[in-house]
Amino acid sequence: MTAPGREPAHGPEAAAAAPVSIVVIGHDDTAHLAEAVRSALAQGPAVREVVAVDDGSTDGSAELLTRLAAGEPRLTVVRRPVNSGGCGTPRNTGMDAVTSPYLMFLDSDDVLPLGAVDALLTAANAGRAEVASGLCVRRELPSGRERPWQAALYRAPSVVTHPARRPRLVHDTLCVNKLYRTDFLREHGIRFPEGRFLYEDFVFTARVLAAGPRIALVPHPVYVWHVRRSADRLSLSLDRAGIANWLARTAACALAYDILLGAGQKELARAARAKFLDHELRMYARELELHDEPYRRAWWAHTRAYLARYDAADWEADPTAPGRLLARVVLESPTPRDLPRLKELAARPARLRPPYARAPGGTPIWSDDLPQVSLARLLIRPTRLLPLAMDAELHPRARASRLRLRLHELYGRVAQAGPEEVEVEWRSRENEAAAPHRTTAAFSPSPSSDGTWSAEVPVEPAALGAGTWDLRLLVRFADGTRRALTAHAVEGPGLLRRRVLPSARHGVLLLQPYATHSGALALRVAPGLRGAMTVVRGRLRRLLHWR
Repeated sequence: MTAPGREPAHGPEAAAAAPVSIVVIGHDDTAHLAEAVRSALAQGPAVREVVAVDDGSTDGSAELLTRLAAGEPRLTVVRRPVNSGGCGTPRNTGMDAVTSPYLMFLDSDDVLPLGAVDALLTAANAGRAEVASGLCVRRELPSGRERPWQAALYRAPSVVTHPARRPRLVHDTLCVNKLYRTDFLREHGIRFPEGRFLYEDFVFTARVLAAGPRIALVPHPVYVWHVRRSADRLSLSLDRAGIANWLARTAACALAYDILLGAGQKELARAARAKFLDHELRMYARELELHDEPYRRAWWAHTRAYLARYDAADWEADPTAPGRLLARVVLESPTPRDLPRLKELAARPARLRPPYARAPGGTPIWSDDLPQVSLARLLIRPTRLLPLAMDAELHPRARASRLRLRLHELYGRVAQAGPEEVEVEWRSRENEAAAPHRTTAAFSPSPSSDGTWSAEVPVEPAALGAGTWDLRLLVRFADGTRRALTAHAVEGPGLLRRRVLPSARHGVLLLQPYATHSGALALRVAPGLRGAMTVVRGRLRRLLHWR
């Protein structure tokens, strides 16, 4: 197998096989289209053809493709005269045009890493699989920060004889990191929703899983998903400013569930509903405070109606898991409430902040005015899975900055486990290769009067260097448990404000502690006058873009 990142092998036998077609779709994307097409062609002789479907572009995309095709016989251009409004129709057009035994999909603003097709094709052939699926990497631009998508599925090569044997497959809703047998798709009539249907890949993937294919899993990057949050035109999935996006996402999730259930795939259907609670619901709940009141009310009402379709079995498994607990609060309240607390519960890892209320009989509950949401199962939940809440205060000083931490008690479970020490790690957001900065501190031997355990560590911002640094914590307990946490950024006089400090190393140091969208503490550092000006210019660009 040719591992991604290496040049594919060339030769007469490989050229004769040419079993793969790649469908590239695009609309008004001349800035990125050529790079995507070239990455498909660079996969080598295993690719018989690249079918580029222009979805009614008006920016010269079709003409660009025509010029590329003039010098590349493997490139076929299909032009749709009118834009469909979505990604499903052009992909269906491309599926109808391919002539190879296997096909895969590529969006015009993404790329395939070298060796991706060979890796997937080798796995499909070796596993006699109708579908081969590999690791997708989300690359944030322009920073270049990369995050694997659904990495837990792709830790080792394997063949899943039926999707029901690996229910977590429903979490990978992408269609682009997979190689499909063309006759498998055509035999089962598997197509994308037509027209302007957002999250069309949710539906397509459900149709694939419902057909029960053998699936080969490849633990190598086979697709690079470019995430451009500052682009003038956001992708359909990233444009979450209006309620229409949430309506579209829930509609796609509901249709995917119906497809799986209708095919008799009850386990997969149940897993799809659980995935909605753990992924979709938590992601949008983290952002809810950022929206205005009309959006919040519309989101809350629609979400309650959506969750009302769940049956008792959907709630039985792990009822105090963060997504399920969040859902119960939404269901039990007719109007939006407790948004700051829900935002932190939706974080990863989840943080359940006070109040820690109890019913008259002592049962843990969400709050005194919402006693029907029981937290009783927290009393038996493993320590490593508890939604522990840690507060963090960063006190920058010219000579010695200090980080103060407070771990909240949670219905006696923290005292039961016995917190001993915390490892504090500052991790670079932009440069994952950068070594994290770690320090360790012991907790106070007993809780304070407010029921918290405290710890304090020194921080040397000058040693961190330029960039954004995320705070990560690892709490060690006397019972042997280790729990990874993030910390709630405490707001108070002078805590979350920009400071300019003198620095022997850099002359001057600009520090900005702030709360992320999920409420966690993070730190921006700009050393030197040039670094400070870079931060100021970046801030101005963000303000101008927002306006």
